[in-house]
Amino acid sequence: MARMLRKLREDYRHVISIILAGGAGKRLFPLTGDRSKPAVPLGGKYRLIDIPISNSINSGLNRMFVLTQYNSASLNRHIALGYRFDEFSKGFIEVLAAEQTMQNRDWFQGTADAVRQHLHRFTGRNDDYQLILAGDQLYRMNYQKLVESHWQRNADVTVCVIPRSEDQASALGLLKLDNNGRIVQFREKPTGDALREMRTDTAAQGLNPRQATERPYMASMGIYLFRRSVLVDLLSDPSTIDFGHQVIPMAIERYNSYGHLFDGYWEDLGTVGAFFKANIDLTSSAPHFDFYDMSAPVYTHGRFLPPSRIERCSIRDSVIAEGSLLQGASIANSIVGIRSVIGEDVVLDQALVMGADYYEDDEDKAYDWQMGIPNVGIGKGSVVRKAIVDKNAHIGKNVRIRRERILHS
Repeated sequence: MARMLRKLREDYRHVISIILAGGAGKRLFPLTGDRSKPAVPLGGKYRLIDIPISNSINSGLNRMFVLTQYNSASLNRHIALGYRFDEFSKGFIEVLAAEQTMQNRDWFQGTADAVRQHLHRFTGRNDDYQLILAGDQLYRMNYQKLVESHWQRNADVTVCVIPRSEDQASALGLLKLDNNGRIVQFREKPTGDALREMRTDTAAQGLNPRQATERPYMASMGIYLFRRSVLVDLLSDPSTIDFGHQVIPMAIERYNSYGHLFDGYWEDLGTVGAFFKANIDLTSSAPHFDFYDMSAPVYTHGRFLPPSRIERCSIRDSVIAEGSLLQGASIANSIVGIRSVIGEDVVLDQALVMGADYYEDDEDKAYDWQMGIPNVGIGKGSVVRKAIVDKNAHIGKNVRIRRERILHS
């Protein structure tokens, strides 16, 4: 009987992915002016939300909730059109928006509050585990390794951590681990002596001696796995509204809390600088994140678009999404998104062009002409350097858009 209970408890079908997608994304403004942060386009054809959803699917975790609040219409539409499971798999993606009830008249006050307000919807089984994910990060992870680590240690809480050097560490929330991987301390963006006190023997966590010397700090990735009863207890106080600042420090004091080492590429895309840098990196010959890795593909809304048509163009180290029309352009180290229309003699250099949601027909173009605005796309002779062109932008002829230096994250 004991073995049967253990097998039931350690079942991936009992792990629920909860994706936090409700933030206003102020640091990504103006890209978040009319859309939520996880709905921001990525890599020419994807959206940020596709990353945690795809990681969950590839990890065999197909029970997902997405918590939304700000500017969520386009995100809701993207999820509804892009992700459907067959009825035999028992998988689902359910969008849970902030709502007012008889018990609570407030909107989400923070990440932990968002989970608490919907806690009754995904904590029905005593043997369930809740995997908390962010909707604005770029990485590829097999969550099964995290879950296995959690089970092997009989942990109550597991936090994904990534090793960082001293010059990177002060900008992050740091966790100090003992040699067994147990979390003994948490500090948010420490500096000076407080920073150096957070050094961890990262060799004991799996790094080789050289790597451990270079990266002696463990930063929280904002990815958490909770035992159901523990999460319920930690969220019982209504004043607890944030995971990073409140829930995790409290969990370290009360419960068996461990760090799970992840030593791959991971980038928080919460700022315009980090977002731009990560996208342009996709155009290099050896990008840090590889969308072409079919062992763990990134899924998205499937569109029935024609192949891109390229006429008399010079293109170097760039990504061209489907459905685009390029005529006589010079493109280097740039991403051209879906349905992009690029005119004659256009120069794109380190440009992120997000494309369009639609093709303009003759009626649309006539309306543009009457209103004195260019057609959707980039007009003849225009130059875009080190800049982001949002979706459905109207850029006329001989326009110059450039930035002399890359934004810092």
